[in-house]
Amino acid sequence: MSEILKLKSPADFIGKQGNGVISFGSGQPDLPPPKEAFQGINLTRDLRYGLIQGETKLRETLAHEYPGSTADNFVITNGASEALDLIFRSWKQGEKVLLPRPYYYSYPPIVELAGLVPVYTDLVDGRIDLRDFNRKIKDCRAVLINSPSNPTGRVEAIETLKEIEATTQKLGVYVVSDEVYKDLIYERENYHIQGNHVITVNSFSKTYCMCGIRVGYLWSADKKVVEDVCEIKTHTSMNTNLVGQDMALCAMSAPKEYIRKQQGIWRERRDFITKGLIDLGFDLWKPEGAFYVLPKCKNAREFVTLLYQEYKVITYLGEWFGAPDRIRLSYALDVKQIEEGLGRIRQAMKKVRVI
Repeated sequence: MSEILKLKSPADFIGKQGNGVISFGSGQPDLPPPKEAFQGINLTRDLRYGLIQGETKLRETLAHEYPGSTADNFVITNGASEALDLIFRSWKQGEKVLLPRPYYYSYPPIVELAGLVPVYTDLVDGRIDLRDFNRKIKDCRAVLINSPSNPTGRVEAIETLKEIEATTQKLGVYVVSDEVYKDLIYERENYHIQGNHVITVNSFSKTYCMCGIRVGYLWSADKKVVEDVCEIKTHTSMNTNLVGQDMALCAMSAPKEYIRKQQGIWRERRDFITKGLIDLGFDLWKPEGAFYVLPKCKNAREFVTLLYQEYKVITYLGEWFGAPDRIRLSYALDVKQIEEGLGRIRQAMKKVRVI
């Protein structure tokens, strides 16, 4: 097959839909936001500048979810991505940040654009190898952890998280904990790494299915982190959009059943797609949270290109996530579409050797 599409990054696929396309690409929930999210919008009030740190009421409400916190521990940001960007840009250039690999595809660029140096620790069966972690963390300013993980769907063991918590605290190393999928765990309760050396990043995009409003936040017990981030944000994006903050605040009043129902849907889809891929012969790690699966795949670039050009199926190259021998699929789409997509993948496998 002649390669017409020269795949460079997920930007080749983000936003593409319709015309019979089935997208296992972007991790955008297809479920509706809670109805409460639409009940607090005040355009007359919200068409103004807001507080750089974020609206007080939203930060006060978030503080109830973080024991011992106040509104001053939070900064409301334009999605979790801005939170990460601001954190890293507030540090001295040339410092090292440890990234577990495979990683979310934006992590290395965000670190590098801040003038920092990414250092990698390779996952074993989709989880952090503490021996390698302990060897490399000593020279780093921070480690960035994402559990549940995009792209693996794996959840770190509580024992591992507790050891990382203790080791980094002893060394004076920051833990940047990206917890945007914290409410989408199917196997057990989540564990929040704690301490003054922890910076938690979160978002309303996944839990409340509101990716497009771009509202996230960071939490830190270290007031200097908050101050430094706010100083940069003053000169870049200024306030995070107020309509989105209103929606985020109101979404938090939704009953817990909203989240539990979502978890059941994601678990059902996880089971369906993993069984389907295994039946096709793919080798994969079973996801335990989020909504991604990262199967092994030979000739991945040729296969991903073929799937899109001839079968209208979007998948992502594993190499974008530091896993060149794999492809990533999001199952943030209904079971009927997953079934149709798997059927097209089966047909494409007749043309390219992938297992």
